[in-house]
Amino acid sequence: MDDAKAARVAADPRYRELVRRRGRFTWALTGVMLVAYLGFILLIAFDKPLLAQPIGAGVTSIGIVLGFAVIVLAILLTGVYVRRAARDFDPLVAALRAEHDA
Repeated sequence: MDDAKAARVAADPRYRELVRRRGRFTWALTGVMLVAYLGFILLIAFDKPLLAQPIGAGVTSIGIVLGFAVIVLAILLTGVYVRRAARDFDPLVAALRAEHDA
């Protein structure tokens, strides 16, 4: 892509809106993941006895379950992003590409 074409795409209001919406969405998902991960790490640092408590009569502790939940949350947030990108962002990118490549 040459500089003139890139400048035309960057000046397109639909492109600016796409960048703004996608950026806000990705920062929101990043915030959710950071809060979950940092919360888990802070629990490890400051409340080991809570995380060491077994669940029921078994040997699995609360810490294992919370660690697994952080991993599952990361996978779910990835799925949420992929679904939203395929539904909302990719069609806008395709429309912009079709218009500016023509």
